[in-house]
Amino acid sequence: MEALSERLSDLDSHVHGAIRVVAFYDTLMRRRVDLPALARSSAGLSGCVAGIRVHGTGRVIRIAPDGREAATPPRPASTAAPVTLDEEEIGTVWLERPDAPGPLDDVLLDRLAIATAAVVERYGPARTTMADPALVELVVSAGVDEAARARALRLLGFAAGLPVHVVAIRSELPLDRVGTRICPAGPVKAATLADVGVVLATGVDATRFPADVRAGIGTADCPHHSWRRARTALRFTTPRRPVVHHADLGALALLAEVPQDIVRDNADVAAVARVAAGPDDLETLDAYCATGSLRRAADVLHLHHSSVARRLDQIGGTLGVELTEPAGLLRARLALTAWRLLDG
Repeated sequence: MEALSERLSDLDSHVHGAIRVVAFYDTLMRRRVDLPALARSSAGLSGCVAGIRVHGTGRVIRIAPDGREAATPPRPASTAAPVTLDEEEIGTVWLERPDAPGPLDDVLLDRLAIATAAVVERYGPARTTMADPALVELVVSAGVDEAARARALRLLGFAAGLPVHVVAIRSELPLDRVGTRICPAGPVKAATLADVGVVLATGVDATRFPADVRAGIGTADCPHHSWRRARTALRFTTPRRPVVHHADLGALALLAEVPQDIVRDNADVAAVARVAAGPDDLETLDAYCATGSLRRAADVLHLHHSSVARRLDQIGGTLGVELTEPAGLLRARLALTAWRLLDG
C-alpha cells in the first residue's frame, strides 16, 4: 500500500506539472508573442537551451535560460518534436539538456510546437528570405489541389486572397536581392526550380530590375497559370528588351505555342538563321525591327544611315523580302522573334 501511495503521489505531481505547462503556453498564445519570445520563455521554463526551426525559411532560434541567444555550439537535442500545420510538418522544436530529459519535457515541447505553428500561421515567415523550393513548386505547379496550394502560400507568408505575381528570372545575382528590389513594400519569396529562378510577389515594379537580369512577368491570377505565362514571357526577352510582361505580348505569345520543328522548317526563320551567322547583320536586323525606322536604327547602332541602308539591302536579299515595305518588315519581325524562341 505504501508503494502504491508513492506512485499515485508521483502521478498526481506529474499531472499537476503538466497542467501548469499547458496553462503557461496558453497564456503566451493569448499574448500573441513571436517566435523569439516563445523560445525565450521555453528556455526559462525548462532551464536549458530551447530551439525553434522553421523549414520554409531555414530560420533557427536558439535561446539560453538567461534569455539571450545561445552562444554555445548546438548540443544534440535531448528531446525534439515536429511542428505541424494542417497535417504538414513545417518545423522542429527541441531542448538541449546536458543530461537526461526532464519528466515534463515531452509536454513542454508538445505545447511549444502547437504555439509555434500558431505563430507561423498568424504572422508568416520573414518576407525577404529565400523560400523552400518545394513550397514554391507546390504553389506554381499545375494539377495541385487548391487547398494544398493555398496552404503553401500561407506558409510562405502570403495572406489569403492576396494577388500573387509570378516572375521567371535568369540572373547571376542572388534571387533574394532581385526579389527585394522589384517588390520593396510587400511579401516576396524566391527560389530556383530547375535552371529558372522563381519570384512570388504581391506587386512587381518592372523599372527596378537590376541590369543583366532577364525576367518574364506573369499575370496576377492563379499562380500556376501565372508561372506558365512568366516562362513564356522569359523566352521573349532580349538584350534590348530584358524584361517582358506576358500581358504585353498579345498575339505574339501564340508563337511560343508553335512546335519547334515547324518553326525550323519555315523559310523566313531559316533565312534569319543564316543572317545570324554574321553578328553585325543580326544586330542591324534587330535594331531595324525594334525601331521600324532606318534613321532610328542608325542612331541605335551609332552608324551613318547610309551604312545601315547598305546592310539592310544585303539582309533583305538573304531574307527574300523588301525590308522597307510594311509587309516585309512584318515578316522579318515575326521570323526574328520565332527564331529567338527556338530552344528557349
